[in-house]
Amino acid sequence: MKRVGIGMHIATPLIPKNSTLFHFPLPITKTVPSIPFSINRTGSISMSTSSKMEGSGITEEIRESTESGGNVKKKIFVAGATGNTGKRIVEQLLAEGFAVKAGVRDLEKAKTSLSKENPSLEIVKADVTEGSAKLAEVIGNDSEAVVCATGFRPGWDLFAPWKVDNFGTVNLVDACSKVGVNRFILISSILVNGAAMGQILNPAYIFLNVFGLTLIAKLQAEQYIRKSGINYTIIRPGGLRNDPPTGNVAMEPEDTLYEGTISRDQVAEVAVESLVHPESSYKVVEIVSRVDAPKHSYKDLFGSIEQR
Repeated sequence: MKRVGIGMHIATPLIPKNSTLFHFPLPITKTVPSIPFSINRTGSISMSTSSKMEGSGITEEIRESTESGGNVKKKIFVAGATGNTGKRIVEQLLAEGFAVKAGVRDLEKAKTSLSKENPSLEIVKADVTEGSAKLAEVIGNDSEAVVCATGFRPGWDLFAPWKVDNFGTVNLVDACSKVGVNRFILISSILVNGAAMGQILNPAYIFLNVFGLTLIAKLQAEQYIRKSGINYTIIRPGGLRNDPPTGNVAMEPEDTLYEGTISRDQVAEVAVESLVHPESSYKVVEIVSRVDAPKHSYKDLFGSIEQR
């Protein structure tokens, strides 16, 4: 696979000023039966059931579309909803007609950073480090999918990445299993599998792992997701920028990109679009923005990435 370098001076870490990049899977060869589905903005669920026989070259795909009555909105649970990326995901979900249950650790902070007056937004207290049982209660049986946009804040606690990016993500997946939610979107990071990519001396890989082996914690969480059987999309963005988008989204398979940046607005957009397009199911995608990247639909972008 051709590696893509995206306008990034690798002599410095991938993290631009006022940005954070603490958001990581090893390829697995076992084919997992999948039932990808998309959650339409209008309230209908589009399901795609695929049965793949290894070596036979036969793929049977059955698509069913069930329309729900009225204007019932599908509710999405967002963990880390007050973070720089999480709040953008909440805003874009609401703008696209979804109902959102925003999981936050600090309710007071949420009141100032989220639009609490929106009737489609429900704010709930949720700490991913407190275990799957409590998370299952707040996710509830009214959520159709979970988006994990959590990330630890750098500090002297070297266990923080494992508490949030590893155990916290695992707790969310286990909570989904308890309440029957079978769609999970994770915001991770490029270079999560940097050692296997031959990027162990990449300054960004070294920098991020200084904080308690952050990328390794994320990688193990990704592995757990992939083995859990849940319908997942793992999104690995490049260095996160707070400024508006410049250029188009370039999407590559896992373990391809080792440099490049992207606006958090575009990361949020990819997360929302992954809920809409069944082509994103059971896939790991890496994304950066490029001024010279051609504009493609998200259906085509996700469709260009093969399941592993």
